[in-house]
Amino acid sequence: MGRWFGTDGIRGRVGSEPITPDFMLRLGRATGVVLGQGGRCRVVIGKDTRISGYMFESALEAGLSAAGSDIYLLGPMPTPAVAYLTTTLSASAGIVISASHNSFEDNGIKFFSANGDKLPDHLQDAIEEELERPFTTVAPQRIGKAKRINDAVGRYVEYCKGTVPFGTNFQGIKVVVDCANGANYQVAPMALSELGADVVAIHNQPDGMNINHYCGSTSPQSLCEAVVAHRADLGIAFDGDGDRVVMADHRGELVDGDQLLYLMARYRRQHGALPGGVVGTVMSNLGLEHALAQLGIPFERAPVGDRFVHRQLLEREWILGGEASGHILCLDRATTGDALIAALQVLEILVKSQSNLSDYTAAMLKYPQHMINLPVADRSRIERLQDDKIQDCVRSVEQELNGQGRVILRPSGTEPLIRITVEGPQEDTVVRLAEQLATEVSSSLAQ
Repeated sequence: MGRWFGTDGIRGRVGSEPITPDFMLRLGRATGVVLGQGGRCRVVIGKDTRISGYMFESALEAGLSAAGSDIYLLGPMPTPAVAYLTTTLSASAGIVISASHNSFEDNGIKFFSANGDKLPDHLQDAIEEELERPFTTVAPQRIGKAKRINDAVGRYVEYCKGTVPFGTNFQGIKVVVDCANGANYQVAPMALSELGADVVAIHNQPDGMNINHYCGSTSPQSLCEAVVAHRADLGIAFDGDGDRVVMADHRGELVDGDQLLYLMARYRRQHGALPGGVVGTVMSNLGLEHALAQLGIPFERAPVGDRFVHRQLLEREWILGGEASGHILCLDRATTGDALIAALQVLEILVKSQSNLSDYTAAMLKYPQHMINLPVADRSRIERLQDDKIQDCVRSVEQELNGQGRVILRPSGTEPLIRITVEGPQEDTVVRLAEQLATEVSSSLAQ
């Protein structure tokens, strides 16, 4: 990857480079130049609900226009909706203005190709190279035009509904939907209601600053409580840009991405609809791996990030993969991770099997995991993770686990953090070992 692009696009604090209007102006122009290749191209722009999206939408629009590109503006839409509409509008690329599950103080940019999947590395590299060149504007007669797509919500809702078999309905199912005050605040309740579900929507009043604030897939406590309070059959929580989903069963117990993957894989294997196996990540719970093995389903791990899960799925010609955080990829139904489509698939499975979340996922026994996030002010210090003292501590922890668990020590791809995770059969042991390793890492980075 280049200087600006990380594992999931470009992300940072609003007002600090590169998350500034000036950079977005230049990024828009560079994107238009690379994709247009001297001619005219069409680019779709969507955003989540954070207040800075207005500013960056305008800057990107101006930059793209200066390069001679036409722009289709979608307004607040889930990230996977932008991927879908990029293809249906025959655009050269789609741009999402979002920092996903981060708080409103952050923002970022994600790209989709004309096919609705992640923008290839070589195009990202070309955009970065173009960013280094002087800002120029095409001749006045070639300046790009902007158009707002007023029916974007309806288009995407109909697409999502079409991913469940014709005639399927969710009548009699009561669902609490936590929209994270984010991009799914309109489309998710609408799609579920139109399919017959009795929907109780919470955290669906975005004000530009409450996105992901003690709500959504990263803070699902209020969802779990609401499911019990409303006597619902289940709960669904999305993140701010709508590409992650976790759920709660009728008892208010959390069901994470690993458990949802198990549910989908189990049902698909039973009905001959799972070619190959499942791709997870290095963070996927050992319980998922063991439960899939009992079903005879192959399981492979990719680096953290749905981009890498997607890549492995394509290489293996498999269709199902995801992360514990709730990124779920069903490539026979969507080109990218789509939280709403994944949620609809889960409801479809529960209706057809006449089961509930708790019973259907009971056979997957999760191993206790304990994660500690260490803030890193100076990202150059991350290289010290390979220091002998830290690696000796990692080996010591692994020896104590005695082959019955795992240690994951890695920098975050989206935030200035080092993530320390220990997994094993005993919760008190993994907590103690994670804290022991965190103390050593923190001490070494401070020197």
